[in-house]
Formats: sequence, structure tokens, C-alpha cells
Amino acid sequence: MSFSNRTVRLVLIAALGLGATTSHVLAAPEKIIRIGMTATDIPKTHGQPDQAFEGNRLTGLTLYDALTAWDYETGTRIMPMLATEWSVDANDKTKWIFKLRPGITFQDGAPFNADAVVWNVRKVLDKTAPQFDPSQVGWTAPRMPTLRAARKVDDMTVEFTTAEPDSFLAINLVNLFMASPAHWQSKLDKQPETSDAAQRSAAAWRDFNADPSGTGAFHLARLAPRERLELVRNASYWDSKRIPKIDRLVMIPIPEVNARSAALLAGQVDLIEAPAPDAVESIKARGFKIATSRSAHVWPWQPSMLEGSPWTNKRVREAANLCFDRSDLVALNGGLADPAFGMMRPGHPWFGNPTFKLRFDGDEGRRLMTAAGYSEKNLATVKILTTTVGSAMMQPLPMNETLQQALRKCYFDVKLEMLEWGTLFTNWREGPTSPNARGANALNVSIATMDPFFALARFADIRMAPPVSNNWGSINDPELARLATVARTTFEAEARDAALAKVHERLVDESMFIFMVHEVAPRALSPKIREFSSPNGFYVDWARIDVATD
Repeated sequence: MSFSNRTVRLVLIAALGLGATTSHVLAAPEKIIRIGMTATDIPKTHGQPDQAFEGNRLTGLTLYDALTAWDYETGTRIMPMLATEWSVDANDKTKWIFKLRPGITFQDGAPFNADAVVWNVRKVLDKTAPQFDPSQVGWTAPRMPTLRAARKVDDMTVEFTTAEPDSFLAINLVNLFMASPAHWQSKLDKQPETSDAAQRSAAAWRDFNADPSGTGAFHLARLAPRERLELVRNASYWDSKRIPKIDRLVMIPIPEVNARSAALLAGQVDLIEAPAPDAVESIKARGFKIATSRSAHVWPWQPSMLEGSPWTNKRVREAANLCFDRSDLVALNGGLADPAFGMMRPGHPWFGNPTFKLRFDGDEGRRLMTAAGYSEKNLATVKILTTTVGSAMMQPLPMNETLQQALRKCYFDVKLEMLEWGTLFTNWREGPTSPNARGANALNVSIATMDPFFALARFADIRMAPPVSNNWGSINDPELARLATVARTTFEAEARDAALAKVHERLVDESMFIFMVHEVAPRALSPKIREFSSPNGFYVDWARIDVATD
């Protein structure tokens, strides 16, 4: 005979002689979701997370808010958050006015206002600011590269200035999370007086990381680096419709994919990101759910276009795009992937109509390699930096080994070097000339494609080469740059989509990347989890999720 949790509680009450009149003092079961992360460490909790978009998803959008955010229903449009409206100056399109949401306080009780917004811009852009933190710059500034300054107009109005007209600004600002200036100052005031202001500031940020204050739907309850993060619901969250239904969100780094899947099956966690493909059927057979989405995430090689790289020859890039079967990569991931025919999926408004059709055609690939001067006796040596685990990266090593074998038939000698995910991501901002690139001439990092800057513009402009942003290969194509400028300076949505489609066509037609597969953001969920949704694969509205307690 089995008993429900409620029955057991009532039996215990009777046994203790408490009676029904005092049963109300027993707390309801805590609603907890334990997450098995792909990252090797807990993302930073000071307001600008590391660990790429896994960090944004787990410690950014939980503890903090930004001025704008991706709509949680569709994942394709920007919605107001701490800002209620915004517009570009009709006479000077480098000036934007953002109106702020009134009546919001940080979790330490300090008011959210224009001064706080300016302070948070300066923490990553102004080296003279006391709160400037170099460790936060790499995860923020490259995602909003034209932003130069913010100015208080009044308590609830901020003016932003960009280096050039930039229609992407409101989209880029989803990546700038608002931390409490007053709470940070309280940490600084506790630091020992020294002549080194930078050291005191860094120490204040370390203390803030352990005891953060944002405006988000969760509070930090416990932080054990590399082991565990626990967040609890903010019952007084400013948006009453998004006060979390769960009580506690627990994050546990489990970077090894098989260990992560085993932890789910053993009941040690309730949700895992990127389950092992060969474990999917057994996971489903045990009653767990597999959630996927049309994730805005593509998995490519990013070649170096610097002098001496074999990738500077367009024929070599085209051949690499033709010499492997993308369906093999989909199969490697248990079907949890889509073949990539460009940065965007076909049917997306930015896909356009490229003339170079990505397909599996080894004969044409060998013809192109022969025309480029390569043969069975004269192989093109390419070295790829990749990782064994990473933020939402599925099967990096098996997929790279599959390409290694397939491209050998097209006169490529592919050498692989495996790095830890954080090291690889850091080199994405350093470029192929950095010693950390280890002589590689291509980088394998999965790329977010949800917004026009992430998906296209940062790779179309030589000014976005490291360390400014993520044009790792230093693509320097004048026509591509011109098309990107047209898109960036087009402020009407439909016309901007058409301009972005032209950028995408050029990226594909010039084979600027070796496109492999699109992610589908697979997550395995306990049957007790309700209302899980992640429409673009990156952002999860943790506030809407509920769990069964019986």
C-alpha cells in the first residue's frame, strides 16, 4: 500500500498529538528545481555573468533585469523591462531616449533610477569610474559595441549615445543587467584603505558577487563556487504577474554529458541541459520529458582570414562546406539538431536567397580543392580549436572527428585541439594571433543568432575583430561591411529585415563560415516540472515554471 505525502503528514500530526487545529503551522512542501548545468562553474552573480548565455539564463535573468528583454512567448521580439519605452532622436540617430519604469527598488532597498542606469553603463565602459570592472567588460561591451555613454535627463529618463547610428541598440541592451550602486558602494566602504583603487574595486565586486543585489525575480541564498548555487523566489518582485511559482532554484555544474544524464535518471537533479544523445530514449522511457526549440544557435567553424591561413582561398572554404554530410551530424546528436545551411534557418526573415547552396557534394569539393592547388599529396593543413564540453554545445568532439574524417577525403589534414570551454570562449575575444590560439586557423564556438548583431553584424565588420568583439577570423570584406552598415542604419523593422537578409546572403555566398548544424536546445525534464518554455533556446522564464509536490 502507498500513501501520498499529505497522508503521511497527517499521520505524523496525529502521532504527535497535534491535532487538526495546529496542522496549519506545518509549511507546505518547498517547490524546488535542481538544474544540471553544462558549465564547469557557477556563472558570475555580480550582474554580468560569464559562461556565455548559460550564464545569462541562470544568473543574469534570475537575479537581475535589463532595460529590455527577449519576449518569453516567442523569443523573437524585444519587450520592455526596466525601461517602458525608447526612441531614437529624429535629428541625431546617435542619440536614444529611454523612459524608465517607476517605483522599482533593488533587493537592498535602494531605488532604481537614471543614476543607477548611468552607473551600470560606466561599470563596463568608463575606465575612470570607481566601479569599472575589467572582468565584466568582455561579457558585455562586445555585445553592445557602439554604445559610448549614458546621461541622466531626469530621475526616470536616460539618454544613450552611440558611436554611429545603430538601430540595434535596444536589442543589445538586453545584455546589460542592472546591479545596485548603493549595495556595491557598501562593499567598497568595507575594504581596507590602500593606495590601489583598482584592487579595492575588484575586492568590492568579489564581495558583491557573494552577496548580490539586483531587481530580479530571485534572491541568492547560497553560493559554493564550482559546486552549487541556490536562488530563492523574490515574493515582492516588481512585476506581480512574474513572481516565481517555485520557491528555490538550484544549479549544479555537471559538465560531463553522461554524468549529467545519469544524475537526472538517479533523481539527483530535475532538469538537465544538453542530455547525452544516446541516453535520450532511456530518459524518455523513464517518464522524463525532452523539451526542444528552434534554437537561435548555430554550430560552425569560424576560419581565420589572416595572411598565411589556407582559409583565405574561397575555394577552400567552399570545399569544406561541401565535403561532409550534415545529416551525419544530426544523427550523432540523436536527431536533436537541424542541418545548417547558413547562419540562419531557411524561412527566417534574415535568411534571404543565397546562391551558394550548402549540400553534401564530395566530388565538387575535391574539384575546388584541386583548383586551389591541393591534392592527395599536398593536403591543406587546418587546425581547429574546440572543446569537449560547453555552453549548450552538444557533441563537440564526435562532430569534429566526423568532419576530420570526411574532409580528409577532400585533401584536408584537420588537426584538433581541445580546450576547456571558458578558455576557448576567452580566445574567441582574443583572436588567432593570441598565444592562446596555439597556432589554430579556425575556431569552433557555437554562435547565438537571435539578434542582428550577434548573428551577422559582428562578423561583417573588420572593426569588430578582437578584442573589440567576436570577428575572430578578421573577416574584411568591403561589400559585406557595406551591407551591414545599411542594416544597422535602417530603423524600420521590415526594411531592416530585408537588409539583414542581404548580409546573410553574402556570408553564405562567400563561405565565411563552415556551417554544420543548428542547436535545438534539448533539455530533459522531470515529469514534475510544469510550464517549461524556451522559445529561442536561450531564455527561460523561470518565474512561470511550476512543479508538482506530490
